Amino acid sequence: MKEIEYIDTKLNNFKIRYAQENDVSIILEFIKELASYEKLNDQVVATEDILKRSLFDRKVAEVLIGEYDCKPVCYAIFFYNFSTFTGKPGIYLEDIYVKPEYRNKGIGKIILTYIAKLATDRDCSRFEWACLDWNEPSINFYKSLGAVPMDEWTVYRLEGDSIKKLAEKF
Repeated sequence: MKEIEYIDTKLNNFKIRYAQENDVSIILEFIKELASYEKLNDQVVATEDILKRSLFDRKVAEVLIGEYDCKPVCYAIFFYNFSTFTGKPGIYLEDIYVKPEYRNKGIGKIILTYIAKLATDRDCSRFEWACLDWNEPSINFYKSLGAVPMDEWTVYRLEGDSIKKLAEKF
């Protein structure tokens, strides 16, 4: 395992780092805490093994872990998408979660600012994410950063058997 490289931030005692393979239990813990907050516990089927394969073997997404006083207190998971209109990649933020006792310290803003810097450094044309429509504190926070809701777009999803049924038609 290579040595952990920390990214210093403007908040005293708060550093960011990229997750390593031995962080899968921490990542899964954050996923479950986020699901609990969103009242979606029943939808979490990820396991440490699945996360290891997806994140570290296949490298389908990147994970940041924020540490306050050397303790993991938040995470963000993101990956590339692609805009045909701009001809460039974008970054899609799948999750951002800060433990409740560490909120209102600027940690979420620091994480989003860092990912925005990555998007700029990587020549991405967009930085996007979704937010549950009942989550007013997050909606207000995102708008304060200059984010705008894409109200004219509706997300569609196929899962499980629906994917299989459609695939069988090929």
